[in-house]
Amino acid sequence: MATYAFKALDLTGIPQRGQIDADDKQVVAAQLRGRGLVVLDIEEQTPTNAGDILARFRKVKSEELTIATRQLSTMVSSGMTLLRAFYVLEQQTDNDKLRDAFIAVRKDIEAGLSLSSSLSRHPDIFNELYVAMVTAGETGGILESTLIRVADQLEKDDALKRQIKAAMMYPTLIGGFAGLVLVALVTFLVPVFEKIFADFGGELPAITKFTVWLSHMFTQRWYIMIGGTFAVIWAFKRWKRTERGRYQWDVFKLKLPMKIGDIVQKVALARFSRTFSGLVAAGVPMLEAIEITGRTSGNRVVELAMQDVEQSVRKGGTLAAPMKAAPAAFPVMVTQMIGVGEETGALEQMMTKIADFYEDQVAAAVKALTSILEPIMIMFVGGMVGFIVIAMYLPMFKVYDQIR
Repeated sequence: MATYAFKALDLTGIPQRGQIDADDKQVVAAQLRGRGLVVLDIEEQTPTNAGDILARFRKVKSEELTIATRQLSTMVSSGMTLLRAFYVLEQQTDNDKLRDAFIAVRKDIEAGLSLSSSLSRHPDIFNELYVAMVTAGETGGILESTLIRVADQLEKDDALKRQIKAAMMYPTLIGGFAGLVLVALVTFLVPVFEKIFADFGGELPAITKFTVWLSHMFTQRWYIMIGGTFAVIWAFKRWKRTERGRYQWDVFKLKLPMKIGDIVQKVALARFSRTFSGLVAAGVPMLEAIEITGRTSGNRVVELAMQDVEQSVRKGGTLAAPMKAAPAAFPVMVTQMIGVGEETGALEQMMTKIADFYEDQVAAAVKALTSILEPIMIMFVGGMVGFIVIAMYLPMFKVYDQIR
């Protein structure tokens, strides 16, 4: 027997809350209905333990959620009930956190809650887009087709993320290697030369002084380096959490050189177009679709532009007009295609075409960027090593000239 906390309404509409000891949620729901109450929510109360604390740090991979959603859509489309489908998912899911979520969702459905309400109680797994599309599918009676659209949406988002990760793999590896080389040189090589410089006497060149100082920081004052690094990272994350910091960081990313800013914009546009298209196709109300699309775009510049779009639509205006006033977020091609989609009533198809176009553009841009970064990173590593070598040998050349 477990303890369940409930929320309900009596016949006069007054909220009622409390706890009931029972074997499962169905018993609690039956008892509440027997009292003449309308059940709003039932939640099992479990004591906090070390396992629950560790569970907060476990993650559900996007691939796992995509596969599970595809399986759910297939089972529901074949005529299987939601309860039976979730029983199957519980048995097939390897991720403990995702399995626990499915068990909780299944119990909520058994207690009388809707699928969307049950999913919304796990925002760390099922985001706003996921819940909104399921809600629209339930409302319109097209849950089967909506789940298929959700699975397609997750697969497209996952493919986009993989492209970005693949693009960052090479510079990350080279950058890590360069960092290890730098630490090795200033920790082991520079101190050997420093002893030789002490025997020579005289004034060292500025470049050599800087290298020796850097060596002292790594070997004697390493705690300052570590503390300073953590302080900078902490300050940056705190600044980025602020409204102003997030906006300035997203603007900065859009202006990065070497076509990096273009890739950032194309990724945001691909995600925005795919999300908006999926929400419209699922039957989500236009204002809600605009709001969710802005929040899930991943870029504050696009999000603010979508707020202007929402205000325009709320007043009876169009989507394209406020988008034209934000060229930093929406290029001319996007606004023109959206305008045509509004005029012809084919907005969903236009947004899908925009998403397909920019996803292809991202793939091509990532490939081009990788080819550019390879020689640049090699030059960077070579330049770093060359800097230290010159700094070490420059005093020797100076002593040689004095002897000659």
